[in-house]
Amino acid sequence: MRNLLMKVTYDGTNYNGFQTQPGGNTVQDLLEEAIEWLSGEKLKITASGRTDAGVHARGQVFNFYTVSKIPVERWCMALNTRLPEDIIVTDAMEVPLEFHSRREARQKTYRYTINANQFPDPFQRKYQFHHHGRLDISAMEQGLRHLIGTHDFTTFASKKSTKPSHVRTIYDAWIETDTSMCRPGTRDQGIIHTFVTGNGFLQHMVRIIMGTLIQVGEGKRTPENISEILEIKNRAAAGPTAVSKGLMLWDVEYDILL
Repeated sequence: MRNLLMKVTYDGTNYNGFQTQPGGNTVQDLLEEAIEWLSGEKLKITASGRTDAGVHARGQVFNFYTVSKIPVERWCMALNTRLPEDIIVTDAMEVPLEFHSRREARQKTYRYTINANQFPDPFQRKYQFHHHGRLDISAMEQGLRHLIGTHDFTTFASKKSTKPSHVRTIYDAWIETDTSMCRPGTRDQGIIHTFVTGNGFLQHMVRIIMGTLIQVGEGKRTPENISEILEIKNRAAAGPTAVSKGLMLWDVEYDILL
């Protein structure tokens, strides 16, 4: 028996999320089908976490047990021949049998992308939320800093969350703005990438944070409001859930190198 750990990148536009759902059409389903085709084994993979419908991943990680003797260096290429072009396995390695991709993840980073230029980019429309008006990016950065640390994130969790505890630690959160595509003399503000790194995330947590942060950028809330609504511990106190297409699971880190 071997325990294989793999990294997969995918465009989540056409899928009902990563994790297997009753309605099918998930990234996990297609990965398991490709593995079965390659090894003859019908098995279940374990991922570092789930992503919702329409959410993308640059660095999702999963592991599974196999009795196959296929050399580890052949797995990526072989699986990719059986996967659609919007799902690509990029790395594979053998890990100890006790390794578990979800329990042993040290931290995760998500990125949310807002197009703050006057017009949307048709080539990036599947990966960006286009905001029509001006945003106070400095205020958004100030608001984001109130999330760093260990807090009860009930305010920023879906009402459907079933987790026994909503306490999570945000290690870092920052904004990077790409102005390379801004047109001179216009109100273009660039592409705003917001990164959030933590030890774990609740259902819709980053998207609710972003929906609230956008309201800060619009002047509907102050940066200090972020700290205040954290303390309320009520989903109704936060802003809307931002659209899924702007969100990407950016990276998952472990003690081992992948």
